Amino acid sequence: MRFPPRAARIGAAAAVLSALLTAGTVSATTANASVVSTASTASVVSTASVGSVCHSALPSQADDTLGLIAEGGPYPYSQDGTVFSNREGVLPSQTSGYYHEYTVVTPGSSTRGARRIVTGERAQEDYYTADHYATFDLIDFGC
Repeated sequence: MRFPPRAARIGAAAAVLSALLTAGTVSATTANASVVSTASTASVVSTASVGSVCHSALPSQADDTLGLIAEGGPYPYSQDGTVFSNREGVLPSQTSGYYHEYTVVTPGSSTRGARRIVTGERAQEDYYTADHYATFDLIDFGC
């Protein structure tokens, strides 16, 4: 399995990039849902927001997962490192293969649980979800 390259996490440049990514993403996704109508059908399109979260506010298991990603594994689940297709459309639209997902272990759960980290190809583009892709927070490593 091929894993995406990860850039080193370094000081101020990383914080600036994180802030820029967050600001651009949040402004593009402010509504909870919108209705799109066509001549014959109407459907609800989810536009759940992408926020940000301080690295220090994540559960310790998320930090463990980030460490495994930085080291290139080994991962606790065979699905870790696979392409995340963004079918929900919550993350910014990118080409196939841009995002990869990793399990954040949920203590006491007999399954993978709902918590994940999804990485993008850019440095410091790590998203956390605690609700199985319904919402995402860009991880801010500067706070």
